[in-house]
Amino acid sequence: LLTWTPGAVALRRRLAFLRGALGEPWPDVGDAALLERVPEWLAGARRRADLAKVDVAGMLRGLLPWEQARRLDEYAPERVEVPSGSRIRVDYSGERPVLAVKLQELFGWDAAPPLAGGRVPLVVHLLSPAGRPAAVTADLASFWREGYKAVRAELRGRYPKHPWPEDPATAVPTKRTKRTSGS
Repeated sequence: LLTWTPGAVALRRRLAFLRGALGEPWPDVGDAALLERVPEWLAGARRRADLAKVDVAGMLRGLLPWEQARRLDEYAPERVEVPSGSRIRVDYSGERPVLAVKLQELFGWDAAPPLAGGRVPLVVHLLSPAGRPAAVTADLASFWREGYKAVRAELRGRYPKHPWPEDPATAVPTKRTKRTSGS
């Protein structure tokens, strides 16, 4: 009956992640807990049309104690800025939060920021220039040292217009091809 906007769904996933990782006082946003709050949330609704006006994301934010509301974006950010300057959305729909980003945008980054106050590593899905998964890691430093060479060997021939440096730790991150970046 309520309208769950994409923003409300994303907020619920972030809150569920924090509840699972940190427990109380992060609110329980499971189905049963939310159903208990329906009378409170719908107190002013008299007609079906009133239900469409209910701000579900606002109601979810209202569950947060002040201190948790202040820390929400720090502990479970909606987006993470990567070295290329892009702000990439974090996916909280699975068991662990995932940042899916093109590999070239992460050159020079030795670690993704941990979430939940440093308790949960962010899983990085490194994508090919076509946006297909090339590797998955929660330890970027280790990937650059041990896994990157194999990924580079496999994809360099397929995507020759994109940079594939020998040393990704010192390379300049980019969203562009070699031609458009001036390399």
